[in-house]
Amino acid sequence: MKLLKPYVRKELLVSFEHTEFLYPTLHIVKANMRDDHVHIMIEVSPSVSISAMVQKLKAHSSMELKRKFKFIREADDSSGIWSIGYFVSSIGLNEQMIERYIANQDKHDRPQNARLGFS
Repeated sequence: MKLLKPYVRKELLVSFEHTEFLYPTLHIVKANMRDDHVHIMIEVSPSVSISAMVQKLKAHSSMELKRKFKFIREADDSSGIWSIGYFVSSIGLNEQMIERYIANQDKHDRPQNARLGFS
């Protein structure tokens, strides 16, 4: 199911901004979304665990989206609206390249068919 319709994306960004306000050690540099995933570049204080900050972003946005949209509440099977995992990488000298990638992810991300090699 694809939940990230344009009006949901808008509310998700509002939720991220609210989380950023609640946690001053978090700064969202760039965010871009597709129907089925989100790319976010965040800046976090070295004293804060990245996993804790991701958990806060996911928990707060999940609560906000479920409160706002009945179809998201109904789609949640108690396992949550976010996937369990996430990918994180630290950024060094290639920060501008990562920002461009996030801004242009629609051009980079292409649907892939999984081929497992079985006949």
